[in-house]
Amino acid sequence: MQRKIETVQTLLEALPFIKEFNKETIVIKYGGSAQTSPQLKEKFAEDILLMYLVGIKPVIVHGGGKKITEMLDALKIETKFIEGQRVTTKEVMRIAEMILSGEINKEIVSLLNMHGAKAIGVSGKDAHFITAEAKDFSKWGLTGNITKVDASVVSNLIAENFVPVIAPIAAGTEMGHPGYNINADLCASQVAKAIGANKIIFLTDTPGVLDKDKNLLSTLTREEVEALKEDGTIHGGMVPKVDACLEALSGGVAKAHIIDGRLEHSMLLELFTSAGVGTQIIADNL
Repeated sequence: MQRKIETVQTLLEALPFIKEFNKETIVIKYGGSAQTSPQLKEKFAEDILLMYLVGIKPVIVHGGGKKITEMLDALKIETKFIEGQRVTTKEVMRIAEMILSGEINKEIVSLLNMHGAKAIGVSGKDAHFITAEAKDFSKWGLTGNITKVDASVVSNLIAENFVPVIAPIAAGTEMGHPGYNINADLCASQVAKAIGANKIIFLTDTPGVLDKDKNLLSTLTREEVEALKEDGTIHGGMVPKVDACLEALSGGVAKAHIIDGRLEHSMLLELFTSAGVGTQIIADNL
């Protein structure tokens, strides 16, 4: 009986958050271990379904760098990284699009639909809803920076009760352009800004932002993030994550969250409990 009472108490704790986020749009950057572990894939689908059923409007942007590298290695196509970003030649671009749009995107869509969510997969090339330009063609090739997001494409899908699943491939502006490979974190933040999302959540392979003693920092402001970058506390792979969070905040997104995708149901724990499990980054004026 005690266990049943605790279950009810858990549901009651979640109730105010379910009310608060009902009908709100939340963008989720899906990557890391959560995207590669069969068990975590199932938990991710369950989390998305629950969010969907309680009236939240999830939008998923996924990565896939590990699978792209595996395929390039199998095909004996050289792949290089400069400053942590992949150099995208035309050959690499073809493989990246094949893996992101043709394999990973469809796998996620199928998984969500099997669990009962109404998911549909798109890339930025569809309806040219994401367009980009070369970040620095001489250095990174077809690695791009987003120049425009047509929010109406995603908004229309949401209005029809779909869960959009977005592959981070953007269209070029010239006829016959092969497209651009986009950093999935930055793609997620640009999409969140364009569609007026309430929150953006980054699933990562770390508990969140840590201090110098490896303790979790549960809440940070933009000013605090900049200070932690300046003194080296935030470094390496966490820098682009927090930069993507700040980019989203600058576009009107209320909160950005960096959470551990290796933890089962981490999204629900972050959204529907008072304590949360990761780091939330908020605008300084909140």
